[in-house]
Amino acid sequence: MTPAPPRPPAGPPGPASGPAPAARHPVAVLGTGAYLPDRRVTSEELSRDLGLDPRWIADRTAIAARHVAAPGQAASDLAAHAARRALADAGLTPADIGLIVVGTSTPDELGPATACRVQALLGARRAAAFDVAAACTGFVFGVQAAVGWLATQRGAPPRALVIGVEVYSRFLDPTDRATAALFGDGAAAAVLGPAAPPAGIVSLALGSDGTRADDVLIPAGGSRSPASPATLTARGHTIHMDGRAVRDFITGTFPRLVTAALDDAGVKPADLALVVPHQPNPRLTATLGPAAGLDPAQIAVAGHDVGNIGAASLPYALHHALRTRTPPPDALVLLAGFGAGLTWGHVLLRWPA
Repeated sequence: MTPAPPRPPAGPPGPASGPAPAARHPVAVLGTGAYLPDRRVTSEELSRDLGLDPRWIADRTAIAARHVAAPGQAASDLAAHAARRALADAGLTPADIGLIVVGTSTPDELGPATACRVQALLGARRAAAFDVAAACTGFVFGVQAAVGWLATQRGAPPRALVIGVEVYSRFLDPTDRATAALFGDGAAAAVLGPAAPPAGIVSLALGSDGTRADDVLIPAGGSRSPASPATLTARGHTIHMDGRAVRDFITGTFPRLVTAALDDAGVKPADLALVVPHQPNPRLTATLGPAAGLDPAQIAVAGHDVGNIGAASLPYALHHALRTRTPPPDALVLLAGFGAGLTWGHVLLRWPA
């Protein structure tokens, strides 16, 4: 994948350069919520466990800590906690939800869908439920699914829960510093529903490159390499990642996502009030702006105390940002996801009043 040419740096976010683009889908974020397990593991502690200098992880990633699920705590448990908080934030109940989409790479089981477990935990009896497996882009893919459903559903409550959740701690090789240093457990959710004009989704696009599926994956446990004594010995049930390839993918893809969204909407980088990317690690996330023509102040960075929580990282960063910098009505907010598969996607929203 060829990186896009750098764009000139933008100044601080300012007023829109022209008329705000019209929303193509009348769908808004009505509420957000997040949940982190109680156990917190600091990077200093983890560095020592890996036989490294206590500052090794923090200096390279800016991750101070990550959270680890308790024994017996599954992805659906974390997801249900985050969903309840998102519903409370939106002023809704489970009975108000017609669809539940869960993005995850670490489901409760290979089947059924973890979303069905979440539906049962919430008591959302009127909701259809399914998973999307798009790794760290899972939340953006889930939003696309929810937008399509909201446009065509009949008779169900016209609101969707889109949840990202990971329990990566069950899928890490504790001796592999490249993955053990980065990944944590957590969940975040958003409630989507009808938007009052002019709010809504201005631009939405997805992409994939399956020829690079081996860049980051969990190789064993599926139909190609079922669980066996050999796969357990080889630690095939843990995350394997080509760190350099993944970094190159991220730094090349992010400017392309931003450019695609801006061009589709006919706006400029300075017109974006907030840009929320996937959070591979805070140090890398903080460097993504200049090549996309963005000022660092426009980008939400939220991984310092959670690490990379996969499909949950983008909605977690959105939830975190909204608690400190709520966009004004009609402001443009860009969500930019990228992850294993390889997959990528963006959602550009006009924020509701």
